[in-house]
Amino acid sequence: MDESPRNVMMRPHASSGCRFCGATLRYSFVDLGMSPFCNTQIEYERLNHMEPFYPLHAWVCDGCFLVQLEEYVAPENIFSEYAYFSSFSDSWVEHARRYAEMIRNRFGLSSESLVMEIASNDGYLLQHFAAAGIPVLGIEPAANIAKEAQKRGIRSEVCFHGCKTAIANSNKYGKADLLLGNNVLAHVPDLNDFVAGMKLLLKPSGVITMEFPHLQRLIEQNQFDTIYHEHFSYFSFFTVSKVFAKHGIRLFDVDELPTHGGSIRIYGCHVEDAAKPVFDRVGSLLARELALGFDRLDTYQSFSEQVKATKRQLLALINELKDQGKTIVGYGAPGKGNTLLNYCGIRTDILDYTVDRNPYKQGNFTPGTHIPVLAPETIKETKPDYILILPWNLKEEIMGQMSYVREWGCKFIVPIPVPMILD
Repeated sequence: MDESPRNVMMRPHASSGCRFCGATLRYSFVDLGMSPFCNTQIEYERLNHMEPFYPLHAWVCDGCFLVQLEEYVAPENIFSEYAYFSSFSDSWVEHARRYAEMIRNRFGLSSESLVMEIASNDGYLLQHFAAAGIPVLGIEPAANIAKEAQKRGIRSEVCFHGCKTAIANSNKYGKADLLLGNNVLAHVPDLNDFVAGMKLLLKPSGVITMEFPHLQRLIEQNQFDTIYHEHFSYFSFFTVSKVFAKHGIRLFDVDELPTHGGSIRIYGCHVEDAAKPVFDRVGSLLARELALGFDRLDTYQSFSEQVKATKRQLLALINELKDQGKTIVGYGAPGKGNTLLNYCGIRTDILDYTVDRNPYKQGNFTPGTHIPVLAPETIKETKPDYILILPWNLKEEIMGQMSYVREWGCKFIVPIPVPMILD
């Protein structure tokens, strides 16, 4: 097969190297144009101020096949004050509770154990371990969110995880029997320092679990809106295995999960720990990804065109509804929603407003598109004809919470994987 740039690439690029293997990034995965930081909250007083936009262009490395964005702003400028609070999703808190129960039983965690979570947010997960009498430590870079965890009695360190802070935290608290992180691996610009730091924090017999969206599902389900500046990397199991192996961590098990449109949970241990056998699921998933071509550039080639098609379909649908005089509002102001709104050019000419359960977002405006973010009760007051669900991965939860809108015939629009109307 001819794998020349003419066939597998849409735009040449040679200004930066892969954040894992260092190879020059030359092959485009998808270009979503210029976009602001998706979790920025725009206050009313700043609506007329200049807002920074940066290229939202994902590349695939032809050395290790890591899909990634370039880093434009230091993570301290993104995550030190953050607007995402995990506890506002009931289904996500329940997912965390089930995980805590499973992992306690599987690895025999007790009051003698230490559980550490990297990017522990507001304590939504560690609270379940603490309630069972298991000592916990949250490592959270956003001071405003860590404060909420501390109010719940969750011991927290406000810092970014890496080798330097891993040494400091292990000296202060000891090493972890369980070291976990949910939806944090993608947020890391210095991937090698992050994973190397995990090895430093882990007891010789300890276990690491990490959850993150699965690149296979992102491609299959057309989840382009999960690409945003706060997500630096997008992982297949094939590539993430290489990342952890480089730093002396062996992946011995993997779960496939429905969360965030399709995620995987990896289980790791020190490569020196021979007590943990490798489960068949590891070989099966790796074999499936290789059969699908995740070690070939042409596998990544067609994603851009299907993204463009979805944009055209969504705009055609909502423009037709607006031409009929229908009112459309949004539900949610998540990062993925802001990627979608900016890429598709959806502003207040289409969405009157959006709502969010998070009071931290209410009263502000979406970045780039400047759509008002209001309280969910506004929907009952204004009775729109359609609700565009921006956190589509929570559509069942949201449609259940908003079931009363059917009283006046309101319907839901789900944009991903393809735009559709649901009653």
